[in-house]
Amino acid sequence: MSPFRKLQIKGFCDSPIALPQFLDEIPVGIMVFNADRKVILINRALEALTGFLPQEAKGIPCCYVLRSNLCMQGCQLKLIGRKSEPVCSEANIINKNRQKIPVRLTSGPILDNNANLVGFIESVEDMRSAEDPIDESGKTFLFGKLIGRSQEIQRIFRVIPVIAQTDSSVLITGQTGTGKDFVAEAIHHASSRAKGPFIKVNCGALPESLLESELFGHQKGAFTGAVESKPGRFRLAHNGSLYLTEIGDLPLSLQVKLLSFLDDKVLHPLGSTKGIHVDVRVIAATHRNLEQMVREGRFREDLLFRLNVVRLQLPPLVKRGDDIKMLMDHFLQTFSPRFKKKVTEVGEEAKHILLDYPYPGNVRELRNIVEYAVNVCEGTRIKPEHLPAYILEYEPQEQEINGVQDSSPTFFSFRPSDGGSDLSWVEAERKMIMDAMVKAQGRRGDAARILGWGRSTLWRKMKRHGLSS
Repeated sequence: MSPFRKLQIKGFCDSPIALPQFLDEIPVGIMVFNADRKVILINRALEALTGFLPQEAKGIPCCYVLRSNLCMQGCQLKLIGRKSEPVCSEANIINKNRQKIPVRLTSGPILDNNANLVGFIESVEDMRSAEDPIDESGKTFLFGKLIGRSQEIQRIFRVIPVIAQTDSSVLITGQTGTGKDFVAEAIHHASSRAKGPFIKVNCGALPESLLESELFGHQKGAFTGAVESKPGRFRLAHNGSLYLTEIGDLPLSLQVKLLSFLDDKVLHPLGSTKGIHVDVRVIAATHRNLEQMVREGRFREDLLFRLNVVRLQLPPLVKRGDDIKMLMDHFLQTFSPRFKKKVTEVGEEAKHILLDYPYPGNVRELRNIVEYAVNVCEGTRIKPEHLPAYILEYEPQEQEINGVQDSSPTFFSFRPSDGGSDLSWVEAERKMIMDAMVKAQGRRGDAARILGWGRSTLWRKMKRHGLSS
């Protein structure tokens, strides 16, 4: 029989103490293993950090729960014997949301009364708050995972430390892919709650029936299939921050319950008649127009007022100027070693094409484009042919002159040669490009402006006509 079967601590107090409840009160992640290094239990702090429920983790090897880089190099539990001192290492783990988290792992043996090794205990401390969040050196500017030096992003950098010092609700708005998740994390890690959990919930990822239980928890027997109690994300985020992304997708019935919590900080799990006080800061984000949703009756006005205590509007990538080049270089330096490639730069032609693109998917789209280019590039420089096809096929929108759309295809006029014979459109287009290149003295950006095209359009047409080397 396993010594951990009853999961109790005896002799410490007048009556036995339930081990899981005891460990849940510790604000650092804790794992308990048997001698075979299989998980017996995890506490609430580790559940919040990894995203694994205790029943999911129980009985499986610890490497499948932590997914640490140390697991690949050699498990540190193998170094622990009966007379060993605790082993401490810094590592990275991958949580259930596929986020890489820097941690400090401290492992030690568990001995029975006869000094026999019966298991292990390991603490997992989140080290994200210990990282230096600001680095302003040379030509880069960094706050957490946010990168940029444009005026728009520096405004965000300046306001984050100020917001972090209070517990007011925060609403982050902006187009998809602008970095709302990173801003929410930066606010949490710059605050006094940095040692507490940072819990993220996507309000649009679950149906209403499951989302209520996921957020607020439930009691055993509250509904069919509720075979045990569940704390919910609000309780997991106690003494930390709860990040509600896509808040515009929250059903109206849950908007009422969220509003009630924001007013009194009391949680009412499903099936429970007793409220639970929880100390949580709420950070919400959306790419939707909540004011428009209020007018349409799809979002509660009082909840918008309650969330909108502090509002951050993130700029789209096209309004961040030279940040595009900086992010391009950053992603190149990220993916090149990861894919074991020797790609060191983005060529001038490819760079011009990327700078002309409007990025409807913002920073996330730029990241995906660079990742694709590094994947397919076999040399050291990214060229136009390494970019996704849809980038090269992008046509700029028709220009507006005095509020009226100008559908004229070009600012460059062309007449057939004196021979008088009509040229085919293919031949005419080829000559137009050649004449524009002569006028621009070989500068493709100037030639594109003469023709009224974008650089990517000019490059694609030059390649089609065999004019690009």
